[in-house]
Amino acid sequence: MGGMFDPVVVGPQCSLPAGEPVTERLTAGEPAWATVVWDDPVNLMSYVARVFATYFGYSRAKANDLMITVHNEGSAVVASGPKERMETAVAAMHSYGLWATLSRMDQ
Repeated sequence: MGGMFDPVVVGPQCSLPAGEPVTERLTAGEPAWATVVWDDPVNLMSYVARVFATYFGYSRAKANDLMITVHNEGSAVVASGPKERMETAVAAMHSYGLWATLSRMDQ
């Protein structure tokens, strides 16, 4: 029987190249945006961690830490960077069935 992080297709393919950091450098004056994932009563915690590992390329430990933050605190910033990139990440989280929003970080 497979483990929680065995390769399984759980949604759309990752659009981030392997090894690319999720937090990106911004040009001077460009506001930072965040992808915020919210706790929901539907998705299993193991599924949420797997989505974070699959889409963002996070390690098991990082994915689990973010999942626990979402579960315990109600939400977590799972990525930050340029607005367009974070809009794509929010849409991807929606396609996985997670509740996610876009938030400007300097507000």
